Amino acid sequence: MENKTQYLFTSEVVSPGHPDKCADIIADSIVDRLIIEDKDSRVASEVFVAGKHIVIGGEVKSKCQLSHEEYEHIVRDALIKIGYDGKSAFTKEQCLYPDEADIQVLLNQQSPDISQGVDQETGEIGAGDQGIMFGFASDEAAEYMPAAITYARMLADKVYNYALTHKDTLGVDIKTQVTIDYVTKENFENCKPQKIHTIVVSAPSKEGMPIEEVRALIQTLIDDAGLPTDLYDKNDTIIHINPTGKYVNHSSLFDSGLTGRKLIVDSFGGYAPIGGGAQSSKDYTKVDRSGLYAARWIAKHIVAAGLAKKAIVQISYAIGVAKPTSVAVDTMGTYTKFDDDKLSSFVMRTFPLTPRWITEKFNLDKPSKETFLYADVAARGQVGQPDYPWEKLDELEKFENI
Repeated sequence: MENKTQYLFTSEVVSPGHPDKCADIIADSIVDRLIIEDKDSRVASEVFVAGKHIVIGGEVKSKCQLSHEEYEHIVRDALIKIGYDGKSAFTKEQCLYPDEADIQVLLNQQSPDISQGVDQETGEIGAGDQGIMFGFASDEAAEYMPAAITYARMLADKVYNYALTHKDTLGVDIKTQVTIDYVTKENFENCKPQKIHTIVVSAPSKEGMPIEEVRALIQTLIDDAGLPTDLYDKNDTIIHINPTGKYVNHSSLFDSGLTGRKLIVDSFGGYAPIGGGAQSSKDYTKVDRSGLYAARWIAKHIVAAGLAKKAIVQISYAIGVAKPTSVAVDTMGTYTKFDDDKLSSFVMRTFPLTPRWITEKFNLDKPSKETFLYADVAARGQVGQPDYPWEKLDELEKFENI
């Protein structure tokens, strides 16, 4: 009997319609509004979504003073953009409608103890909190991201975009999951995926639609999602579509949502370490956000410059202190020209990595429809999208000429 070797790794993704993502998107819609009107706004607006109730809490310091009605307007607009617009095939008992939302605003002023350390008299920006951030990149899939989350995102995007334009058929609270078979641990360590082993897609469908019809539709979307043909063969892939057999009821009416509860989805699909804090809900002085962007930018440059097949970059900060307390590069034994010590030293002496440097580098204090919006980042993932400023390979020459 043949002994078939397998080495499997899995990542999941949720669509913007998932309640946790709704909370992230609402929180970052508030961040966008405040920073666009006052770029020096300091924001940490957590959001909790449960049933028809949406609670906004946290701290804000801004010249932009919003009324309760304006916050309500931001929330309802975000829900409509996500796809909860009250115009789908689903009833008010089956998913959230924007006009049904009961919105509470419980925002306080940012502590002056924090403010004095962040906004310094010299013009420097101190870190808005202590903490650790991890950036990662590998050469195994597009945009220097791990394969499993790359393909899970492709599937989620395909099904979600279909749901947005076919509201009479599918709902927007979607989950996908992809398992990659590397065959051996050596292939895994060297970023060599061999095949897509398993796909899971769950998407709400209108009441009365036969499960066979739902599965046939979603199978068509899977096949048309652009998965690499050298890895995906539907006749040799285990595929689970709405595996419970029925998925109609969805949204926060049936699953509460909370800001920052999808950190793995937002980052690298569990392939690499992540920091302890969320990005969504926070302004750019909060290094949970800006530090991740900088660490990802560095890791991506290291891999794109051919210095390693994959790289983890850790950055840490102390609250109120501008310079990082540490920077470390770990290429997991895949480096080519320079070892991790030299790469770490190069990064530390070449890039300031202060919150102000990161902010100016990526224009984090200037969100706009023309550049990027934090709400869009919350919907699509914090890293791995080529149009984000922190995904640009704009300083490769420095890395190639260490």
